Order: sequence, then structure tokens, then C-alpha cells
Amino acid sequence: MFVANTSTTNIELKKLFFFFLVAATMLLGPFFSCNQQSLDQSASSQAFTKTILTAQKLYNNNPDKGIHYLDSAITGYKDVGVANLFEAYELHCAYFYHARVNYPKAMLYADSMVNLIQNSGNVKAYGKQLGIAYFSKGDVYFATERFPEAYRYYYLGKVTGKNNFDNCTLSDYSYRMGMIMYKQEHFSLAANYFKESTTEIKDCTMNFVTFYRVQELLDNTAISYDKAGLRDSARVYFDKTLAYINQEANKYPERARLMDVSRAVVYGNQAKLYMTNRDTAKAEDLLKKSIAINVQKDNDNKDAELSELKLAHIYADRNDNTNLILLLRSLRIQLDSVKNPDAEVDWNHLMAGYYQKQNDAPKALRYFDHYDFLKDSVAKSMLDLKQNDVNHLFKDFENQSTINSLKNENLAQLIYTWVAAVCAGMALVIVGLIFFNWRKSRRNVIVLSDLNQKIHEQNESLQRAFLLQEINSKEKDRILRAVAHDLRNPIGGIASLTSLMLMEENLDAEQRELTELIQTATNNSLELINEILEATGMASGNPISKQMVDINTLLSNSVDLLKFKAAEKNQKIMLDMLESPEELYISREKIWRVISNLISNAIKFSPNDSVIQVSVVNEGDNIRISVNDHGIGIPDAIKNIVFNMFTQAKRIGTAGEPSFGLGLSISKQIIESHGGQIWFESSAGEGTTFYIRLKKSVA
Repeated sequence: MFVANTSTTNIELKKLFFFFLVAATMLLGPFFSCNQQSLDQSASSQAFTKTILTAQKLYNNNPDKGIHYLDSAITGYKDVGVANLFEAYELHCAYFYHARVNYPKAMLYADSMVNLIQNSGNVKAYGKQLGIAYFSKGDVYFATERFPEAYRYYYLGKVTGKNNFDNCTLSDYSYRMGMIMYKQEHFSLAANYFKESTTEIKDCTMNFVTFYRVQELLDNTAISYDKAGLRDSARVYFDKTLAYINQEANKYPERARLMDVSRAVVYGNQAKLYMTNRDTAKAEDLLKKSIAINVQKDNDNKDAELSELKLAHIYADRNDNTNLILLLRSLRIQLDSVKNPDAEVDWNHLMAGYYQKQNDAPKALRYFDHYDFLKDSVAKSMLDLKQNDVNHLFKDFENQSTINSLKNENLAQLIYTWVAAVCAGMALVIVGLIFFNWRKSRRNVIVLSDLNQKIHEQNESLQRAFLLQEINSKEKDRILRAVAHDLRNPIGGIASLTSLMLMEENLDAEQRELTELIQTATNNSLELINEILEATGMASGNPISKQMVDINTLLSNSVDLLKFKAAEKNQKIMLDMLESPEELYISREKIWRVISNLISNAIKFSPNDSVIQVSVVNEGDNIRISVNDHGIGIPDAIKNIVFNMFTQAKRIGTAGEPSFGLGLSISKQIIESHGGQIWFESSAGEGTTFYIRLKKSVA
């Protein structure tokens, strides 16, 4: 199951994801999380192919021996083909990911796998390897809880490997993308990914592991819908989960006990749904069924304890004190045997409430004191964590102040440049006057000579000023990159911690509100940092890696990724594609970023229930892409500055979404680096259409 009780969400997620990794390894065999994979070796020698196969066999029995053999043998080969070298990197990645649990080294080999394919000169021929490399990077990011990066590389892996992997393999990564969406509390999206994984897994070989994963995915979908407030959908999927377990149970009679435990966990999850709907009779019946199963020896006793606490709350709410005290005393015996810190807090609170109703103040006070002690311990840990987050935020504000100072210095440098240009123009006027006067008098020749000397000195001064300005600009970009890079990891940590904190149910309203404010601030800071890194990276003039890309597929993928974001505002994205495929020689990632930025802006600045139109048309030697919305439009006063970096034209979206003023500047740099054009047409209050024109010709 995905999670049995919300008070133990973090612990259960880790346990269940570990189980899922083991199950997936059994299902997928050699391909999983950086593991070795049989590849096309037409470009490699037969001798090195045998070396790889021998190393893989040794690795399966003894990872250390397999890696040692490969490292010793590879030095004897000079011209190793791309496919075989990829296999060598992949085996090392698997070794450091699984055997050594050394994620930094595993990431180095995953990066090497990506770079090897991207620099091969024929990326299309190695689409499957590139997909494996992206999945490997996503796995390392997931293991280190860098979920936004993990999601990005899982998405790239699925897009790249869509036609190279079977659905059984892809189902594993749909599951992980669902896990990431759940951790980030995008519960509707999580449910969609779990459903997608359920559809894809049908292509897997059916055995007990596959069966267990399917019932888990169905239950995950139900829990996600419940968290999203879609309780009717949650109820349907809980019923589907139980129906599936009952349908398949007779195929695995030796697993009857585990089948009962699975049903019991679903009963507990269903009970929470009915308690929310105040159908306590149905909830009580389900909880009793769940407890009767999981309270047994070797079953999920902790789940039974938490279900008993839910039942105790029902008794307390209806003032059934007799059943309440009997249940709590029985639970005390269980807690002494099976430790459960989360249950201890709630148990003491219920006991205190019981004795308070019995007018036994001394006992009620004793249990309240113990409850406060346990709760204060948890609160202190949360307070220390929150204080640490606040310190990071103050540091972020200080760094933001530094960035603002750099912007002011850059503005001053621009003013100095204009002053220098004006001086140069005045100098040219002086030269013209001197030349004119020279024809009138030989005596003016001496004056002209002196003036020419002064002009020469001024030109040298201007050259030095331009050089200094260029150096300062590069230094500014370097400082921006350094500050942004140093901020990204700690702020990313804050974002992950606040996401985990918000999963806890024991937060009071004030704590949850403050935690949500911190999460919003960190997410906005991460978005700003990523845009700063992108902007400074473009300004550095680094060469762009290009390949042939189907523009229809690129647009379709961009729209598919963002349609869920549009659905949050009940918007629709309509896509008109070319009638026949058209491939452009472009950077897939950078053009994807431009299109995604334009669609995201359209979503941000459009009202609820509106339609966004994305179109692509042929224009002879060019392709023109347009993104049209019916939003707030762009006023005439700021039309000339919307493409400026750090523009002051940034505005808040229709639902209060923040804007940093870098997206359109980055998009303009990307399009112009491809030799293309980007422009817009807009009327305030009526909507905006952005256009992109790209050449069809290849490099």
C-alpha cells in the first residue's frame, strides 16, 4: 500500500518506496536505476564486447569483482565504440548507486552517459541509451530527494525513450513521477500518473510482484484523490482496489496472509474517507475489520494501532466511554510491545480526555502532562527546523540585496558608456572644425596637431573604458552565477523540508500557514535562481548543442506537460500542428523552454475558463509558432521593455502568480541564438499573441 495512516506519511512513504524498488528490480531484470543493459555494439570490437559480458556476469555475483575486472581490462583498448563505452559507464553507475550507495559518483557516471550520447554526432541512433541516461540521472536525484530535478529527467527519459522502451519499463517511471507529485502535494497530478502507470503495467509479465504493484497503484490513486478533495473518485478507486485483490487472490493461495493485510490497509484508508464524510457507522465497521486482521502476529501491527486510535476517536465523539476505555487499555498493552511514537501522543490525549469526562482531575492532568511532554518534543524539533529555515531565508534576502546592488552598478556602467559615446561624437565634431579651419591658415595646422593628439588620447581612454566595462559585465555574470548556484542547494533543501512538514497532520493552523508561506517563498526563490542561471549562461556565449527535432512532437510534449497547470485555472490549451512532420535543426531543450515559458505566461495572465491557442504553420523557408491568449494584455507603456533582462515590466498573474521579469529576455536570447525572431501583438485587456519564427535550414 502507498500509505496506511496520514500521521505516519513520511515513514510509510520511505518503507513503501523501498519495497517498490525491490519489486521493480525483480520485474525489470537488468534495466533499473543505472543497471547494465544490452546495447547495439555494431561500432565496438568483438573483444571488448566479450569483456563487457564477462564483467556483467561477475558483477551479478560480486559487484566489486565485476568492476575491478572491467577497470583492469578497459585499459587495453584504445578505440572503444560509443555503445560499448556507454555500457561501461552504465555498469559503473549501477555499482556506485546500488553497491556503494555513493550518489555523487553515480551522478558523475550518469552525466558521462548523457554527454557521451549528446557528443556522439548521431543522437537519434542512440535514443534508447539517451533515455536510459536520463532515467539514471532522475534516479540519483530522486534518491537524494531533489524532486524537481528528478521529475525533469524522468520526463525527458519518457519523452526520449517513448518509442524505445516497452510500457512495462515506462510504468516504473510513471510511478516515480506520481510519487514526486504526491510529495509536492500536487495530488490530482499524482493520481493521473498512478493511473498512467496502472495502464502501462498491463504489458508486464503477470506474477505476484506485478499483482502487488497493481493493487498498490490503485490504492495510491484513491489516496491521492482523497487528498485532492475528490472523494467520489477516491471511493471508486478504493472499491476498485478491493475488487482487484478479491479477483486475483485465488491465484496466489500461498500469499493469503499478505492478501488479508492488503485488504486491511485499504479498509483503514476507506474508514478515514467515511470519517471525513461523518459516516461513522460505516467507518467503525471498516476499522474493526482492519484491526481484526492487522492486530494478529506478524501482520502490520502498527497499522492496527493507528486504526484503533481512529476507532477510539469515534467512541470519544459519541461519548461511548465504556468501549473507549476498554479499547485504550487494550491498545496500551500493544504499544508496550510494538513501539509507535506517533500513536503514543494520540493515546495520551484520548486518555486525558476520558478522565476529564469522568471528573478525575488528577489522572486527567497526569495524562495531559505526558501528552504535552510528547507533543512539545515534536514541536521543539519542528521549531528548530523552522528556525533553520528562517536563517536561510535571511541569508537569501541578503544575497538578493547583493544582486540588486550589482544591477545598480550595471546601470551606472551603462550611463558611463553613453557619456563616453557622447564625448566621442563631440570629438568627431571638433576634428571636422579643425580640418575646416586648417584650409584657412597654416598657423591652424599646429593647433590641429595638438588637437589630434588629444583625440588620440581620448580614444585610448575610451578603449580602456570599453574594456573595463566588458570585464565588469563578465564579473557581474560570474558573481550572479556563483550566488545563484550557492543558493540553489540550501533553498532546495528548504523546499523539500517544508513539503515533508506539510505532510504532517499534527500541525496547527498557524504552523501550517507559516510553513506554507516558507514553501511559497522557497519555490519562488528557486524559480528566480534558475532563471538567473539560464540568463547568465546565455550571456556567456557558450555554444548550443543542436539536433534534428520534430516540431510537432516538441509542441505536443510542451502542451501535454502544461495542460495540468492550465487545468488548475479551468483553462484549455488547443494545439494546431502541421499536417506533415517537419524537423528543425535546433536545441530541443532550449526551444522547449521558450515554448513552455510562452504557454506558462499565457496561463498566468489569462482568467479562469479561458482558451489558449498554440499553432504552428509553414512559411516557405521558415516555421512560425504562435501562442494566443485572451488575458490581461500588455499596456503600450511597457511594450518596449518586456524583453529586457531584469525588466520592471513584470506583473502579477490573474491568480496572484509571481513574475521575475527574466523569462522573455531568456527566450529572446535563445531564439536569436538560433537565427530566429520573436515578437508579439497585444492590446491591454483583450489578450496577447507571441510569435516565433525559425528557419528550416540545417547547419
